[in-house]
Amino acid sequence: MSAPAQPRAGFGRVVGASVIGTTVEWYDFFLYGSAAALVFPALFFPEQSAFAGTLLSFGTYAVGFFARPVGALVFGHFGDRIGRKKLLVISLLLMGGATFAIGLLPTFGTVGVLAPVLLVTLRLIQGFALGGEWGGAVLLVSEHGKPENRGFWSSWPQAGAPAGNLLATGVLALLAAFQSDEAFQSWGWRIPFLLSAVLILVGLFVRLAVSESPVFLEAQRVAAEKAAQTGVAEKAPILTILSHYKREVLVAMGARIAENVSFYLLTAFALSYLINAQGAESSFTLNALVIASAVHLVTIPLWGALSDRIGRRPVYLFGAVGIGVWAFVLFALLDADNFWISVFAITVGLLFHGAMYGPQAAFFAELFGTKSRYTGVGIGSQLASLVAGAPAPLIALALLGSFEDPNPTRVSLYLLACAVVTVIAVIAYGETRTRDLAADHAVVPKTEGRPAERV
Repeated sequence: MSAPAQPRAGFGRVVGASVIGTTVEWYDFFLYGSAAALVFPALFFPEQSAFAGTLLSFGTYAVGFFARPVGALVFGHFGDRIGRKKLLVISLLLMGGATFAIGLLPTFGTVGVLAPVLLVTLRLIQGFALGGEWGGAVLLVSEHGKPENRGFWSSWPQAGAPAGNLLATGVLALLAAFQSDEAFQSWGWRIPFLLSAVLILVGLFVRLAVSESPVFLEAQRVAAEKAAQTGVAEKAPILTILSHYKREVLVAMGARIAENVSFYLLTAFALSYLINAQGAESSFTLNALVIASAVHLVTIPLWGALSDRIGRRPVYLFGAVGIGVWAFVLFALLDADNFWISVFAITVGLLFHGAMYGPQAAFFAELFGTKSRYTGVGIGSQLASLVAGAPAPLIALALLGSFEDPNPTRVSLYLLACAVVTVIAVIAYGETRTRDLAADHAVVPKTEGRPAERV
């Protein structure tokens, strides 16, 4: 049985709420990443060299990833039990509150070592919230829409990532253009963090107006009926994942490796490389990323739509192979003396990333049953973030060696290895685009065996 058809206006609200919500969440996240590359080393680690300060700053960036699997587990459990919508509202408030508080933090020069401690604490809250955000947002759209257009519509929340990056980078670029470096370092960097309060109010207003997933509501009804008939409580979602979907979790993790690593290298590490190794100005790097992110934003839904026509696997594999090859072109083209060549280098990299990220939401949703889908999608994606995205800038910096005598070839080999892992994971699993998300409610009582139907 397919999901009940949704009125056009109602489904539009669902898509809009997911896009706005993920844009707000990723604005907060990427704002931190950009600040970690541009200002945090001097403000929170001033006693270190430029290279060591950047390394420590990216270390606080990585810390948030350790909270993301915990957030995925907590939000996934309750999202599979009480609904997607309620948990998405909570994640939005947590993420926005932490980001606003970062804008109020004292620096090392004011309170000493307490400053980076507070920064790390707020970063952990951000990571916890984001760990529960992504899965719920993409599932709300996937479970409302029609199967034949699932790749296209579920890719719109994915577009929230470059939209948030574009917004965060655009605000930073605007400030950098109209402020002196001294003013930006002193107080201007706080403004984008404080502006998150406005974005949170907008996102909250939109999310409260949408309806719960019809696929989830039907699965919840079936679960309640089965529990009443048998007197046996439904399994916790994580237990269903561990007993029936171990392979799917591993596939999701493997598929995310190249996507996750490439994104953070292109949007965070590339900024640091251009500034510290190539001698570019902050405005140069921020403007380049704004243009590349704009192209990324527009093309992600196109990749999702293509996956509806030819399948998730071909599109995903194109992106993984492409980024593995482009890794050896990227650093050769990044040049502080040539703005448009640098824009081209980052943009092409993000296009290959988009070929993976566009169909990813539909692909991951199609791997799991309804009553464990939020948990499965969240755990698979966020465990990958922990081992891939979290250390990516740190590994890249270590492989680079130094800013004075950099060795970008080693960074390229690192990205190639990640691409190989993703290619293997995607090839190892069958095509999923024809699966019906409503066909398997994955209701597994504690004393029973495998579900009657599985996606």
